[in-house]
Parts: sequence; C-alpha cells; structure tokens
Amino acid sequence: MKRLAYFVIAAATAAPLAAQWYPRHNFTFGVGGASPQGELADYGFRNRPGISVGYGYRFSRYLQADGGLDVVFGAGGIRDYLNTDFGPLRIRDYQFFLPLGGRAILPVADDRVLLFGGGGAAWMKYSERLRQPSDFYHFECPVCSSRSGWGGYALAGVNYFLDSSQLFRVGVTVKTYRGHTQGDPFGDVPGFKTNDRWINVLGEFGVSF
Repeated sequence: MKRLAYFVIAAATAAPLAAQWYPRHNFTFGVGGASPQGELADYGFRNRPGISVGYGYRFSRYLQADGGLDVVFGAGGIRDYLNTDFGPLRIRDYQFFLPLGGRAILPVADDRVLLFGGGGAAWMKYSERLRQPSDFYHFECPVCSSRSGWGGYALAGVNYFLDSSQLFRVGVTVKTYRGHTQGDPFGDVPGFKTNDRWINVLGEFGVSF
C-alpha cells in the first residue's frame, strides 16, 4: 500500500508538469521573398528572393528570445564585372539582416499551432561581392562597395507542429525592417544616409526540442 501511495503521488505530481512541457530550443530555415520600400524602391531596389536561418530559446510557454540571419539576393540590381587574370569576374549584391529580439507566443489547438508576434533591433548591411573563380584562388575586390546601419524589426506569423511530440514544424513569418544605412554609393543609391524599409515574407521549416 505504501508503494502504491508513492506511485499515485508521483503520477499526480508529474501530470501537470507534462501538461506544461514545451520545446525550448527552436531552429528554423526559411525561404521567401523581400520587398524594399520607401527610398530604396525610389532608387531602383526591387523585389528579390531571400533565405533565413534562426534560433529561438523559448524560456517560457509564451515568450521566446530570437536571433538569426536573413539574406536577400540582388535587390540592388548590380551586375558589374572586375577584369582579372582569369578574365572578367561577376560582381553581385547581397543584403544581410541580423535581427535580435523576441516574440510573444499564443499556443492553440492543444499546442499544435503557435500564433506569434514580436520584434527587436536589427543590423543591416548591403554588400557587393566578387564571384571567385575557384576554391584555390581568391581575388580582392577594390571596387566593391557596401553600406550598413542599425534599425529595428517586427514580425508576426503562425507555426504548425507536424507531429504530436512537437519536433518538426512548418509556418509562415512576415518581417518588416526599418532603419538607416550609410556608406558607399550602392547601385543607384547615393553615398549618404537613407531611410530604409523592407517587407520580407518567408515560408519556414523548423526543428524544436
């Protein structure tokens, strides 16, 4: 009887703890598109594809700290060349975003669906890069330009867990970036501070544990 009593007490204690379980570590990979707004659109930036990787630490059932990297390919429309001993090497432009912030989470449907929204600070950099001829030769690019600056971001979206153990999930995230960049002239963007805005839409796949 004593052993049975211990078992009942342990089961009663474990039941609410199991009900409160949630995955703390969350890795995501996203693919989608980015749309420059405001001054960037006026200077010829255009909608282009992008990818993202991210990590979130869910320190409570309703709150998560986030960090990651978003990359957009060729929004500045730069298609230049650098003449080298290997011939002309193509110069292309990339846009990098480093968001650091958090989100509030609303679990629904027995925690299989997560509705979320949040934001934080973001570092933005636009950079021209030289396509290297091989892995064994590396050419510097003295004519490649870049510009960078700080701003903020906001996000909203939904995730759906594919399994009851909440290991794999898919979802959609919309991010907006606002900030200022300055530096070199970049495509048709002049070399002074600009007010930059972006809307990025991503389909995401995630692993949580």
